[in-house]
Amino acid sequence: MLSDIEIAQNAEMKKITEIAASIGISEDEIEPYGHYKAKISDGVYDRLKDKEDGKLVLVTAVNPTPAGEGKTTVTIGLGEAMAKIGKNAVIALREPSLGPVFGIKGGAAGGGYSQVVPMEDINLHFTGDMHAITSANNLMCAMLDNHIQQGNELNIDPRRVQVKRCLDMNDRALRNIINSLGGPLNGIPREDHFVITVASEVMAVLCLASDIFDLKKRLGNILVAYTYDGQPVYCKDIKANGAMTVLLKDAIKPNLVQTLENTPAIMHGGPFANIAHGCNSVRATKTALKLGDYCITEAGFGSDLGAEKFLDIKCRFAGIKPSCIVLVSTVRSMKYNGGVEKSELTNENMEALKKGSANLGAHIDNLKKFGVPVVVAINHFYADTDEEIELVEQFCKEKGAEFAVTKCFAQGGEGSVELAEKVVSACEKENNFHFLYDTDMPLYDKIEAIAKEIYGADGVDYTKDAKKSLDEFIKLGADKMPVCMAKTQYSLSDNPKALGRPTGFRITVSSASLSNGAGFVVCQTGSIMTMPGLSKSPAAYKIDIDENGNTVGLF
Repeated sequence: MLSDIEIAQNAEMKKITEIAASIGISEDEIEPYGHYKAKISDGVYDRLKDKEDGKLVLVTAVNPTPAGEGKTTVTIGLGEAMAKIGKNAVIALREPSLGPVFGIKGGAAGGGYSQVVPMEDINLHFTGDMHAITSANNLMCAMLDNHIQQGNELNIDPRRVQVKRCLDMNDRALRNIINSLGGPLNGIPREDHFVITVASEVMAVLCLASDIFDLKKRLGNILVAYTYDGQPVYCKDIKANGAMTVLLKDAIKPNLVQTLENTPAIMHGGPFANIAHGCNSVRATKTALKLGDYCITEAGFGSDLGAEKFLDIKCRFAGIKPSCIVLVSTVRSMKYNGGVEKSELTNENMEALKKGSANLGAHIDNLKKFGVPVVVAINHFYADTDEEIELVEQFCKEKGAEFAVTKCFAQGGEGSVELAEKVVSACEKENNFHFLYDTDMPLYDKIEAIAKEIYGADGVDYTKDAKKSLDEFIKLGADKMPVCMAKTQYSLSDNPKALGRPTGFRITVSSASLSNGAGFVVCQTGSIMTMPGLSKSPAAYKIDIDENGNTVGLF
């Protein structure tokens, strides 16, 4: 089989104007970036705002394993399959970050014959949204340091700066730095930090903003520092949010692309789910709900992270609710959770499969707590046996979840027809969607609810620094905000090595921060890196230009 990039480079793409027309968008309502990608203008949603929303389908997954689960691939394959069965569906995805593209994880444009294209553009600079977000964030930081340098009228304590600079690249050397060295003309020296762009609050704000005016307001509410006497200083106080909004005026518009089968896909925003809220933008999802009878969207990593945040944060802020949740898993991931080494996953092992199914069961149980019909999608790999598939199907039935096998990686939309039919059926079932917690609950109770109900923890412990920060946020009025947990994606617990469905553990909140502009409190557990590093052999080693000027090695 051809590599992902070879398949993408051989794709017969339609002009983006044709893709737009297929979902009722006129040529005047898009802003093309070349022939095959475009921004959707603000006027499209305004024109359709009174139209009834389509059905919202959320695609999530089990905890990721080294074997790979293919959640984005299944999302795209499902969108292609909906067209095969005559349904008008629009996919809404996140944008890739350059960090994973050149690191280990890879891109976020799907795989095999279920990809969005132009794949190279999407995985690299795309329409410049990541650069705009990076620039806006770093403008805020520059204006903060400049304010301190130019007399510090607000009496800002340089030791209590809350915002960090960002870069859309894995660069461990920038995690912890000292800035403004070299004498008085270069500013006031202080400890500073970098995070990857997708972990920045500006990214979260862009993805949750309803329009450009809401964007400006949210940017203004970012907590940037404290004064020497402990008073909060916000982005609007240093007069940065207006200029930041100007930098983001194009980035806030959703991007339109297409799948390999020329079905429409909207890609916009890309916060990580282990350190941020892990969903594409509210604007993209709400636009897709107006344009299609079905909007198929995804949330990052496992349901314990991306889906919980999608349901408790994004749905709450956007006023939307899912009609169905698709839970992606693989036979291989279950065997891995059952103790099988990666090199042995192609061998049939019914005992390990049965043991590892506990992880899938935990995710099914978690999702059912939100009152939405669940369909399990098993992403099929060549080594899966009929006996293994039958065991998983029986397990899902016992758990009260619908079940379908998808072969979209190898077959595109045709390979997900069964899944599409199950999803359409599930969307018509009784739906009692509700949030896991009420925002009026005390802040510590909300954290406990997530830890106990979703992770299966016995309780929550707090470091002295974390408790001090949370108590400070409560005094600032943030106790009514939802909670965004930063946690390892590899386990339901905060220990990445605890596979399956761990029990008898407690979650430790090591630190906390306030994303006041985004509107949530972030609780960090374990050692989550907000600025990843490159591995000993990063993907960048394999990416190159061949003698014909074509990109090679990009997956």
